[in-house]
Amino acid sequence: MASLGASANAVAVMRRSMWAMLVAGPVLGVWALLSSPDVVVPASQAVRENRSGPQDAAGPGGFAELFLSAYLTAGEGAEASLAPFLPTARDVVLEAKAGSQSVERLAAVKVRRAGGGYWSVTVAALVKPSAKEGRAGAGGGSGSGGTEAALRYFQVPVKASKGGAWSAVSLPAEVGAPPPSEPAALGYGQSAPAKGSDAATQTLSGFFSAFLAGAGDLDRYVFPGTSLAPVSPPPYQRVEVRALAEVGSASGTAEGPGIGQGQKRRLLVDVAATDLGEQKRPLAYAVSLVARDGRWEIASVEGAPVLGSPGSKQEVEGEVR
Repeated sequence: MASLGASANAVAVMRRSMWAMLVAGPVLGVWALLSSPDVVVPASQAVRENRSGPQDAAGPGGFAELFLSAYLTAGEGAEASLAPFLPTARDVVLEAKAGSQSVERLAAVKVRRAGGGYWSVTVAALVKPSAKEGRAGAGGGSGSGGTEAALRYFQVPVKASKGGAWSAVSLPAEVGAPPPSEPAALGYGQSAPAKGSDAATQTLSGFFSAFLAGAGDLDRYVFPGTSLAPVSPPPYQRVEVRALAEVGSASGTAEGPGIGQGQKRRLLVDVAATDLGEQKRPLAYAVSLVARDGRWEIASVEGAPVLGSPGSKQEVEGEVR
């Protein structure tokens, strides 16, 4: 018969073993999770899902541009040039002369989802007839008869296959120009000529001369912590700040007699930049200024001007980037 001491020892061992198992269980589970092999998604599946997503308009838009370029420049005997884009190209018969027109520019201006993996793409094309065809048209008295490029619009139906490839389901359809959009109301006051005595104008003049023409040190005009790089190589040799409009000012700018530390301003700046060929170009910049040590400094050159809607104004008000 086992002694009482031996029994007590056995119970103690069993108790320690149970506690060890309880502690080790979660640890082993974490180890198994971390040591399990990664799940790899096949490349074809990843491409298919990425390309057919509704948020991705670049794929069908770019494909439609390529197809339309091939279509507009193709002609009789060149139907095979459409085969990489249109699976039914073998059934297409072209009657126009190949090369009777050229495409100077293309841009997908609207991509509308028409179904699962299916889009209707509107492409703007600057199409120019060949000089020979233009003269022939002028003699016949039909059409414009010129050789000037014309802006035309085409709708292209684009489908994504299961393998991730793009294809057009039919020939393009020429359509009318989209209706003109209403001009956006900006959130600035009336623009007014820039005054050389205005401290903000002085900062902006020095900044844009350094930013666009490489004249002077850009950093001396920039608020600390703001990262801006000059245009390189400089495309202009002279820059002039001509007019300013400001958020919160009915006319021109609202610079007071003093410059309060940390004061912020939102300006739309009209710039006249003279290039290396002595050609003057108008430019417009949305700029944020902040006051520091009695002077104005550039807090940001924004990607877009402030819009006049209350929501847009509230989103950007007081922002320094």
